[in-house]
Amino acid sequence: MKPSIEALEARIDELRAAVRKAVVARDSVRARVLRGELRRAEREWEEALAQFESTQNSLERAAAHGSLLPLREKVHHALTLLTVPAAPRLITAVHAALVGGDIPSSRLTSLRRDEERSFRSAPHSRPYYLCPALTFDRLAPARALLSISTWPIADRIVGPLSPRAQFLTAAIQVAEAIRRIKEPRPEAMRLLWRFAANIPGGTDGGVDPATVIRAARAELVIHQDEDRRTREQAARRADALTDVQRLFGVRLAAVSDVEEAG
Repeated sequence: MKPSIEALEARIDELRAAVRKAVVARDSVRARVLRGELRRAEREWEEALAQFESTQNSLERAAAHGSLLPLREKVHHALTLLTVPAAPRLITAVHAALVGGDIPSSRLTSLRRDEERSFRSAPHSRPYYLCPALTFDRLAPARALLSISTWPIADRIVGPLSPRAQFLTAAIQVAEAIRRIKEPRPEAMRLLWRFAANIPGGTDGGVDPATVIRAARAELVIHQDEDRRTREQAARRADALTDVQRLFGVRLAAVSDVEEAG
C-alpha cells in the first residue's frame, strides 16, 4: 500500500536534513543520490495529496446527492475512499456509514457482469469500470472483490498477505474520513469499532479514529513491503494480457473443455 501523506512528509524532512549534511561534508556522490530520493518522495507526496483531494471531492459529491447517484457511482465513491479492493459487504457498510442509504449487495454481482459486457461491446468508452481484483498467481478474477479499472494493476492484485494489508489500509482510510467529520453518524462509529476490534491496540483507551490509525499503521509496516513485492511481480506478468483480461481477469478453462480441445 502507498505511504500516507504524513509518512511522506516525515521522509521528505529526513531527506532534506540528510542532503544538507552531505553538502556540508562535501560528499557530492551521497548528496546526488539523496537529492534523487528527495525528488521521488516529493512526487509521491504530490500524488498522495491529489488522491486525498479527489477522495474528498468524491465524498462531498456523494453526501450532497445521496441516493440520487447511480449504483456504480456509489460503489466508485466507496472504493475511491478505501483505495484497495473490497468485498460488497464492506462497500455497502462504507457507503451507509459515510454517505447514508443502502447499496443492495445482491446488485453488485450483476453490476460487475454489466461492466464487463459494456467494456466488451465498447472498449474504453467509460472513464472507469468496476472490475474484479485479480489473483497474484493466475491473474484470474478474485472472488467477491471489486476494484476500479483506473488503479495501477499492481493495486488491483491480491497476494497471500493482501487481505490483511488491505484490511489495515481500509481501516486507516475509514478512520481518516471519520476524523474529518464533525458529527459522525452512528453507522460510522459502528464501522470504526468493527475495524478497531480486529487490530491489536485498536481499542486501547476506547475507540477513536486516531487510535485506530496509529494501531493499523503499526501493523501495516510488517506486511506492506512483502505484499507490494508480490503484487508488483504479478503485475509485470500482466503485461502479456489482453485489455479485457487485464481488467476482468484470465478465465480458467474447465477440465472438460481442455480435454475436448485436445
